[in-house]
Amino acid sequence: MDTRSPQGTQSVARAALLLRLVTARAERGGARAADLVAESGLARPTVHRLLLALQAEALVDRDAVTGRWLPGPELFLMGSVAAERYDVAERSRDVVRSLATATEESAFLSVRRGDETVCLVREDGAFPIRSHVLSEGVRFPLGVASAGMAILAFLPDDEAEEFIAGHDLSGRWGAAHSRASLRSRIAETRDRGLSLNPGLIVEGSWGMGAAVFSPAGRPEWALSITGVEFRFGTARRTHLGRTLLAHAHELSQRMRHRGR
Repeated sequence: MDTRSPQGTQSVARAALLLRLVTARAERGGARAADLVAESGLARPTVHRLLLALQAEALVDRDAVTGRWLPGPELFLMGSVAAERYDVAERSRDVVRSLATATEESAFLSVRRGDETVCLVREDGAFPIRSHVLSEGVRFPLGVASAGMAILAFLPDDEAEEFIAGHDLSGRWGAAHSRASLRSRIAETRDRGLSLNPGLIVEGSWGMGAAVFSPAGRPEWALSITGVEFRFGTARRTHLGRTLLAHAHELSQRMRHRGR
């Protein structure tokens, strides 16, 4: 964190980081304090102090039985108000559901937030074996997971390169996310028009992603699908890719009209 930031900014940034981490783990029964320390990189006393402060404001809550941290009621109220302005999830839900129905795989809408993507909508398809890598609220860096790669690949060259140069993803996400690998996968994604994640996060869990563009032509969102590896054979990938791109184009058109 930038030590030159105005007084108090660092604490706000740290608290916001913990809120994101707690929210991301909500569907998994909440976040353990040890997980928050490990994922945030903050000292245990700092995490404890910030969690108690957030709890006092009802922004987080602690389960009395498990001791895990969960989003608090104040976040729900804030989210309800914000949803009236940021209505992308509801506007796109029928498209995501249609994609899940057409492919029989789990389908998602993710939005870009700075250097990350956040999953907004999940709809499961009819196929009974599912990947559970992604769900609402889960965040990944750009370039990680199929949605993040789809968005990164269709940023202007200078922005994509700035992100790659400023982030070392290989330490946490493996050699497939080295700077050289990211550049290679960006080229492949641009060539295909969509991204492919052949089990790079969880072995055997494959994904495909397609960028969804704003009225200004920027990749602000992504549609993606995930499933088990044997469902993503060469022949079926062609069908899945065409279906995914068609839905992404439909949603881009919808966003274009929304912006008018």
